[in-house]
Amino acid sequence: MANSRGPYAKGVAKRAEILRAALEVIARHGYRKTSTRELAAAAGLSEAGMLHYFGSKEQLFEAVLRARDEADLARFETGDPIDNLTAIVRHNGSVPGLVQLYSTFSAEAGDPEHGSHQYFVERYAGIRAALADAVRARQAAGTLNASADPETIATLLIALSDGLQVQSQYELQADTAELFSHLLDLLGGPTRDS
Repeated sequence: MANSRGPYAKGVAKRAEILRAALEVIARHGYRKTSTRELAAAAGLSEAGMLHYFGSKEQLFEAVLRARDEADLARFETGDPIDNLTAIVRHNGSVPGLVQLYSTFSAEAGDPEHGSHQYFVERYAGIRAALADAVRARQAAGTLNASADPETIATLLIALSDGLQVQSQYELQADTAELFSHLLDLLGGPTRDS
């Protein structure tokens, strides 16, 4: 007989609890200074018990990054994707441990054999598409240079965002969101009234 409880509500709730704890611990202590044993303890589980919900350390960290993305989407759900990315760049300054996790894990997942490689392929494709649409909208409004290729600008905005995150780990003195905004100002096109 089929289980009438639905999609294993207790397991889903425990997984969400683990992710909340992991986001908090990694944001506070950083990726390198946090062991899976500490993450498990923060969730009230053994290391094996925690990994039971995710399958592997890689899948756990991918789930943490997915949860970070979902939190960012919820926080910046409305509005222009370019403005949202600027806000996320600013917010990332307050969570250096998660920035460290993202930078390190995304570099490791560059290997096509890495278990999270496809996650990053899909993540970048989705962000590029949203940003390219935002570029087109700004071009139509006359606030972004009309000669710029939307897909190219979207790719460059992601590269700038990721590059600033990496640099922020090396005592970058400038405000990353201000640097990001500065590039957007340089890309500005003439307004329709000009």
